[in-house]
Amino acid sequence: MKKTIWLDNAATSFPKPDAVAAAVENYIRHIGATMGRSSYEAAQDAGLTAYTLRESFCRLFRFDRPDHVILTAGATMGLNMILQGLLKPGDHCIVTSMEHNAVMRPLTQLQKQGVTFDRIPCGTCGIPDPADILPLIRPETRLVLVTHASNVSGGIIDIEAIGRICAARGIFFAVDAAQTAGHLPVDFAGAQLSALCVPGHKGLLGPQGIGALLLAPELAAVLTPLITGGTGSASDSEDQPRFMPDRFESGTANMPGIYGLSAALTFLEDKGIAAVRSHELALTEQFLTGLSDIPGIRVPGPAGAMDRAGVVSVDFTERDNAECAYRLEKEFGILTRCGLHCAPAAHRTLGTFPQGTVRFSFSFFNTPGEIDAALHAIRHISSGER
Repeated sequence: MKKTIWLDNAATSFPKPDAVAAAVENYIRHIGATMGRSSYEAAQDAGLTAYTLRESFCRLFRFDRPDHVILTAGATMGLNMILQGLLKPGDHCIVTSMEHNAVMRPLTQLQKQGVTFDRIPCGTCGIPDPADILPLIRPETRLVLVTHASNVSGGIIDIEAIGRICAARGIFFAVDAAQTAGHLPVDFAGAQLSALCVPGHKGLLGPQGIGALLLAPELAAVLTPLITGGTGSASDSEDQPRFMPDRFESGTANMPGIYGLSAALTFLEDKGIAAVRSHELALTEQFLTGLSDIPGIRVPGPAGAMDRAGVVSVDFTERDNAECAYRLEKEFGILTRCGLHCAPAAHRTLGTFPQGTVRFSFSFFNTPGEIDAALHAIRHISSGER
């Protein structure tokens, strides 16, 4: 098998820590039980692992309610739970012009039912001025929901400033941390969040199909469950339980994912998010510096690495981006993601619609040598050499 360099971590991180695979295998081979469904030893182990995972999320994101950590199928599910569980006809929502379709498609669906929304303009750098939210706030504004960092440009949004604006006006504030969870510090309490949506398979280094929604009690109290059904609790009633987290966790849980993600968060806690951020920041700076003298490319988004997560899009201005991504893989073994990245509004904001970009995204497991290899390949392809 040809050696490859994985630079598509914004889609899913790879490789995973060895402990993740070991934990998933251990569950499948030796545990097998579902949490909350029985009282034998294996089921108790499953329940304890799930609770340990909730506590890990609390430590990671400065959140103090393990019972309000809802285990989901991923960030998309969490975002739908917020949007479709909260907003009713006549309500108004504010987002940014950089949102992923995991936000925009549910909102567009809700718009047809009488929900309205506005987008905070982000300019060609892709980062909004928090003050620009003020003219958009209406009496019927129920929710502000923003991405913490763009999955196209990596540009980091000042969620603390937006949180202060929302808290002062009694507006629920939710954040999509798909590109920041596990990559840089995210402070639920400090940003005065009402909800935080995270996937397990990106920066958190876990398997696919698992994530979390952290809910402030004030939002949880008014949120209608998106899915109802069996929880293993209050089985004498056909009404959905009101207590947490069962109210929002109907159906059989993804137990292999829970075991794998729990191991992944233990790995991240051992390494420290500050160390992860430092490593990825150095890689991003190295990559941006190397790109600066390559002709025939454009790099949308913030100029400096400090204003980005480890995500950098490249627009080959004199080539077809899809062909360039194909050559990166076939000739150099470099795996990226080309296209519009499920975020057409972000590409319109950045001026890269409809051609899209070739996205490079880094993780804790990437090395400076891999960045040098990517820069060499970009230089070769941009020059037109064959």
